[in-house]
Amino acid sequence: MKYIRRIFCGVIIFLTANMPLLKYVLSSGDIVFPKYGSIIIMLLLVLGFIAVNIIPALPHRRIPGRRLRICADGCELLVYFLISAAASALCLLAVLPVVFSENKLVWIGDLVCVILAEAAVFWNGIIRVYMTSTQIGIKWRTIGVVCGWIPVVHLAVLVKIIRMASDEWKFESGKIMQAQERKDEWLCRTRYPILMVHGVFFRDFKYFNYWGRIPKELEKHGAEIFYGNHQSAASVKDSGAELACRIREIVAASGCEKVNIIAHSKGGLDSRYAISCLGMDEYVASLTTVNTPHRGCIFADYLLDKIPGAVKDKVAESYNSALKVLGDKNPDFIAAVTDLTASVCREFNQKTPDRHGVYYQSVGSKLNVASGGRFPLNFSHQLVKYFDGQNDGLVAENSFPWGDDYTFLTTSGKRGISHGDMIDLNRENIRDFDVREFYVELVNGIKKRGL
Repeated sequence: MKYIRRIFCGVIIFLTANMPLLKYVLSSGDIVFPKYGSIIIMLLLVLGFIAVNIIPALPHRRIPGRRLRICADGCELLVYFLISAAASALCLLAVLPVVFSENKLVWIGDLVCVILAEAAVFWNGIIRVYMTSTQIGIKWRTIGVVCGWIPVVHLAVLVKIIRMASDEWKFESGKIMQAQERKDEWLCRTRYPILMVHGVFFRDFKYFNYWGRIPKELEKHGAEIFYGNHQSAASVKDSGAELACRIREIVAASGCEKVNIIAHSKGGLDSRYAISCLGMDEYVASLTTVNTPHRGCIFADYLLDKIPGAVKDKVAESYNSALKVLGDKNPDFIAAVTDLTASVCREFNQKTPDRHGVYYQSVGSKLNVASGGRFPLNFSHQLVKYFDGQNDGLVAENSFPWGDDYTFLTTSGKRGISHGDMIDLNRENIRDFDVREFYVELVNGIKKRGL
């Protein structure tokens, strides 16, 4: 049915776009129409053209969510545009030269009508897609604008944009329906609430959502979420102290007794310090570290050793000044980076034993090729690989495992899963890896443990 609908709508647009030629053929051919017959046909085509542009596909009315419906309709309009534009192009090349020799006004009128009609369908579709799709991003929006003026190339780019936006609305529709089907299961309603702890150089309060679409997905399935709310860059000791205060605050305010911590990157080290050295084992039921450099990063040792002191101080000063403006009270760039070195982490692990009564588990991922990561991870991947081996763009694979259970993730294709992908940093739907569903299953596992 889908293909029949597309051909039918494409034909309507094609005939409407070539109405001057159609009228010329009907009036000069051997076909005999009743009085006003040709006028009725033209009117029906115009009404059909308007209807297609307003409601491109009735089945899309069943898609959950207005944004996704608009995106799906935009994709459908662009498909209609490709079908009708191809047909119009063939018509201009094959039929109109004959017409041109007989009646130049018909040829000019048809050409103008084709341009206006096809442009109307195209812009109707592309605006819908550009306004609603998140997956095509700035990159492909820009490519679409630039390549829109290059013949043939613009068609290839348009097909790519249609495919990306179509995959998005289909995938997101499936997730909405999946959530509705299992809403009564409360997969993420754990005994203790979830405390999500961010990594270094990022924040989870004011101006930025560190965890992307993950928290909302967990809440749909019954999770109660809190955030670390600590500074973006500080030593493990200082960040751990901030987390300890935050945990006490959550327990006192909610009466929850304990929390389940999910910590990303350096946040895992901060959390381990708070649990092991600041008495937070009394208030923590579990710690899940995600892409945490438990054994540090050898390339961080190299950078701190080789980069001139003046350069390090300048970078640190710029970063600290910027983060103070955003709300950090006392950011310390150098202390944060130093605590991520392999040498410091070796000493840290000796002084920070796991505490009895706390369930520890860890997660890690691998970026299969450098180009699979967004900047700057596509650049740093090669550097880390040189010093530390296979990695997620920042942290080596052998640095991730910690605790009773370890989960390693990658994709079957070339891309892999980066350090940023593990927190949905770019809000990107990755083939072979649904980050939101992964966290739902992760928290559900904690729930099954009675935590």
